[in-house]
Amino acid sequence: MKKKKLIIFDLDGVLVNSIKNMKHSLNQTSNFLKIKLNFNEYKKYLGLPFEKIIKKIGVNKNIKEIKKTYIYFSDKNIKKININKKNLSDLKYLKKKFNLAVFTSKDKLRSNKILKKYHIFNYILTSDDVKKGKPHSEGVLKILKKFRVSKKNTIYIGDSLYDLNCAKKSGVKYCHAIWGYAKMNSKRKVNKIRNLREVEKFF
Repeated sequence: MKKKKLIIFDLDGVLVNSIKNMKHSLNQTSNFLKIKLNFNEYKKYLGLPFEKIIKKIGVNKNIKEIKKTYIYFSDKNIKKININKKNLSDLKYLKKKFNLAVFTSKDKLRSNKILKKYHIFNYILTSDDVKKGKPHSEGVLKILKKFRVSKKNTIYIGDSLYDLNCAKKSGVKYCHAIWGYAKMNSKRKVNKIRNLREVEKFF
């Protein structure tokens, strides 16, 4: 906690590749509830809280039931989502120098099941911990307050327009993970997940 600089990571697409889990879980939810949930449309809005994505794809009823069902199917295979072993050494290296946090639109239950076992991140903030999800600034500002770190000493590593806007609204630097789910132009970027150590140059 005494470290003066902070790196905040998005989860899905940045630290883990959970796209297969998402697609499978959404298809199962669609079949189980007998409603049309198009994954290609869903994928366009990855980075937003689940409820917002469902509304974006044109569904405005029974959203709580849809979310509950989706989480149920996703949780059944959540143990298959892991951080690549080769990338763990880079994260451990970064932890020696910086505070590491995660801010994700995934719920608390599944986020903790994926990340807690690694004991790498000092703080994990999920969609369940904020009133307003991405791209609102609430989550990042809450993390800054937790660590008592200045905005100029903070970098948010994401892979979506929602991550970028969240960083901008919060007043922190944004670094785009090119290996993630969305292709974007960014002043700061990391080309490969194994090159996470490059983040140091942005401070």
